[in-house]
Amino acid sequence: MKKIKSILSIFVLALAITSCTNDKTLQEYLVESQDKTEFIKYDVPTSFIQLEDQDVSQDLKDAVKSIRKINIVALPIKQDNKVNYEAEKAELKKIFKNKEYKSLMSMKYKGMNVSLYYTGETDKIDEIIAFGYGDKVGVGVARLLGDNINPTLIMEMMDNVKMDSTTLNLEQLGSMFSNK
Repeated sequence: MKKIKSILSIFVLALAITSCTNDKTLQEYLVESQDKTEFIKYDVPTSFIQLEDQDVSQDLKDAVKSIRKINIVALPIKQDNKVNYEAEKAELKKIFKNKEYKSLMSMKYKGMNVSLYYTGETDKIDEIIAFGYGDKVGVGVARLLGDNINPTLIMEMMDNVKMDSTTLNLEQLGSMFSNK
């Protein structure tokens, strides 16, 4: 009887240890980043996304409506924050190792490493995430949240989107690439 209790105790302890993780989620990372003054942060309203041609297909209009929220967080690289840059980059890489985030693609462009991830099913995506970093520009994440996002339509939508610069100061967003 004592042996069974010992085995059960070990099993319950092992189950408790393996089921509890301290892995940070992307949502937690974004919330924590809101309080860090060296970060550039944007919550882009969906009203910012407008189609140039209103005579596009209903599917394309539905793709725009499927987007609920866009978050952008970036840490521009500066001489005095290289340690922070490395720490933030490592933290984000760890977050994206979680199986919840499925890789769409990775590429290198002008000294930057860029990876695209998604959550949900391939034909009904819940969020699309762009994660990028470079030793000359910094590190950043852009997250597009939605309901049953069709990735093919989103790509088509990006070709037809019109930017409303009165809603968002794009110069400030672009400053992360010019601050060194």
